[in-house]
Amino acid sequence: MTLKRRAFLGAGAAATAVALGSLRQRPANAQFGFGRRSVVNLYSSRHYDTDDQLYEGFRAATGIRVNVVEAEADQLIERIKSEGQNSPADLLMTVDAGRLWRAEQEDLFQPVSSAVLSAAIPENLRHPDGLWFGLTQRARVLMYNKATVDPADLSTYEDLVDPKWRGRILTRSSTNIYSQSLVGSMIAAHGEADTEAWARGLVANFARDPQGGDTDQIKAVAAGLGDVAISNTYYLARLIKSDKAEDQAVAEAIGVFFPNQDDRGTHVNISGAGVLKTAPNAAAAVRFLEYLSSPEAQRIFAESNNEYPVVEGVAIDSVVAGFGEFKADTLNASVFGRNNPEALRITDRAGWN
Repeated sequence: MTLKRRAFLGAGAAATAVALGSLRQRPANAQFGFGRRSVVNLYSSRHYDTDDQLYEGFRAATGIRVNVVEAEADQLIERIKSEGQNSPADLLMTVDAGRLWRAEQEDLFQPVSSAVLSAAIPENLRHPDGLWFGLTQRARVLMYNKATVDPADLSTYEDLVDPKWRGRILTRSSTNIYSQSLVGSMIAAHGEADTEAWARGLVANFARDPQGGDTDQIKAVAAGLGDVAISNTYYLARLIKSDKAEDQAVAEAIGVFFPNQDDRGTHVNISGAGVLKTAPNAAAAVRFLEYLSSPEAQRIFAESNNEYPVVEGVAIDSVVAGFGEFKADTLNASVFGRNNPEALRITDRAGWN
């Protein structure tokens, strides 16, 4: 039976209570810190119930159980810092390389050397020093209203500042990590000054002030509140697979365009994980990472949450495959986080709220 309960943490000297999501323990009679040779304790900000298939698959393959604490990435990072040397956590798993960078800056990860991981995961999707490894890919694309936009008019992220898009662009807030990582990739491609000019031009073309998540941007495009949204592909795949008629109507109105195919390629981010310095079960944690890079686990990632696998040769979900093939930017994902502070300063100066 899977146990679920709410966990709370006294954060820092002020002992501020921070809700940390549900503690999910695969074995009904186990607690963190017991049976250490047969468990991996995972702190995860991936909030997908379908990931349970991965935990069960690993247990079936190795006999090692996975205990899970779920919460937002920043909360988990603070919990690990607060627990210090006594932390039961072995792994931190989160979405977006920018969040992995935040944990890296707190010196939470230990380097991992694994021939299995090095062979399976492309170099640009893992930390240069083995501090973390990408496990899924997320393409950040342009989604357009098929009734109002000719895809021949779309080309690059850079082109979104053209006056022809005035009042037509929708995207998330710059406080969102996906936006920050995209801007970080632009800094790597063009430098800070040109990226700031681009950000100002993008803001000038907003259809409205940023609000909501990627699904909200897609729905706004379908409703005619804008014509082009910047979004990850898996959000549209969810709408396509929804059993709600209104979601399917939204999806029917939307086309997908992969930008920058004639130069560096479409911006791709990751979800990933790293082994913690204080991990009590470090060897088992590495085995879990290796399992997550296996074809079996990669198929689960792809089929259950509509993400792109990181391992070559693993089939893409059929709905996602229907968006078409594309050239991905091969910039190392660690650069997104490294450029994060400047990305925030640039978007703030540009008025990208």
